[in-house]
This record gives sequence, C-alpha cells and structure tokens, in this order.
Amino acid sequence: MTGAARGLGEAIARRLHADGDRVVLADVNLAGVEELAAELGSGASAVEHDVRSLDSWERLLAGAGTVDVLVNNAARTEFGSFWELDLDEWDDVLATNLRGVYLGCRVVGAQMRDRGAGRIVNLASVAGQRGGSATGVHYASSKAAIVALTRHAAAELARSGVTVNAVAPAAIDGPMVSQVPPEKVEAMVKTIPVGRLGRGEEVAAAVAYLASDAAAFVTGATLDVNGGMLMR
Repeated sequence: MTGAARGLGEAIARRLHADGDRVVLADVNLAGVEELAAELGSGASAVEHDVRSLDSWERLLAGAGTVDVLVNNAARTEFGSFWELDLDEWDDVLATNLRGVYLGCRVVGAQMRDRGAGRIVNLASVAGQRGGSATGVHYASSKAAIVALTRHAAAELARSGVTVNAVAPAAIDGPMVSQVPPEKVEAMVKTIPVGRLGRGEEVAAAVAYLASDAAAFVTGATLDVNGGMLMR
C-alpha cells in the first residue's frame, strides 16, 4: 500500500497486517515505513516509492511479486486560496494524488487482470464531493477525479475478477487535521452530525472490507466514512 508511513496509511497498514495480510509499506518517506515495518514484524516490509513515477511502480511490482490487494492512499494535502495557488504546486498535487492512483491501477491492475483476481481500493475524500472544502481546490479536484477513475477502472476490470472501489473519508483525526487551525477544526466538528472527528481505524475497517472476499460483488463503489457530513 502507498503512503503507509503515517496517518490513514499507517492505520490501514496496521489493520491489514492484523488481519493476517502480508503488507508492503510503500512511501517516499523510507525511514517512516522502515520503522513501521520493524514494529509490525513478520509479514511487513518497507520500500521507497514515488507514486508519480511509472518506473517506481514497475520496480515496486517487480519486488513485491504477486499483489492481491492494492491500496492507493498516498496523497499530498495542501491548503490555500483559490486565486493564489502556485501552479507548480497544482501540478504536483495532481501528479501525486491522481496520476499516482492511475499508475497504480494501471500497473498493478494489469497483473491482477492477467491473474484473474485482485482488489484495488483508492482513497478519495469528502473534499472531492462537496464544494467549499477547507482544503485547497487542487486537493479537492484530485479527490473528485479519483471517484471517476475508480468507476472507469472498475468497468475495465470487472470481468477479470478484479474489483476497484474507493473510500471517501472526512475530518479524520490525524496529520491532515493537525494542519488546520483549532478554531476551524471546532467549526468543522459542528458540521458533522455524529458530533466528532473520525478515527483512522474506522477508515481502515472500510478498506479492509473492500479488500476482503466478502466484497466480491462490490465494485465501482465509493464508501463514505464521514460521520454524516455528506448523505446520499
């Protein structure tokens, strides 16, 4: 799984490992995933990986061997004015958040297609589902596009025994929320019907379900984990 060094990626990695999966922890932060792999012990390994790079994806797959589940979690989260975004920042956020997911679906999905089995879970966000997000427009745009990409990939792979789904979290207590000023976090909590921030373990449980055999008839779906911020 990508973006495994901290936050949601770490929580998901811990859950999948606890469920008995062999986990390959991939991140540009090699020291972070090496520390997590050492803590998890047997069945966990760490690799430096840049999701923006096709070569990096091909090296990752060559080293990992057969991949049963791919979790595309790596993302760059940025905030800023709609009118004042640096265009290089825009390009890199889209490259990390969207290009990275596409390359993962393409490279690993092809192996799964040829084998006739697999699960892909992409991390979207409520930021991509509603306007006026507290995040930057580049982050929100990338997460909205992930939902469309997930549906397209699901249609491409459905007859090959491969499912592709997304999980769309919102306001999860962790590194991303820690970048938001406390008064904005307090205001955000007031908009959540359940009255609190989410937990990484709750998102990890949703990912674990979609990665399991129990979800074999679920594909092209986006599972919301948002405390009721968006009901549909």
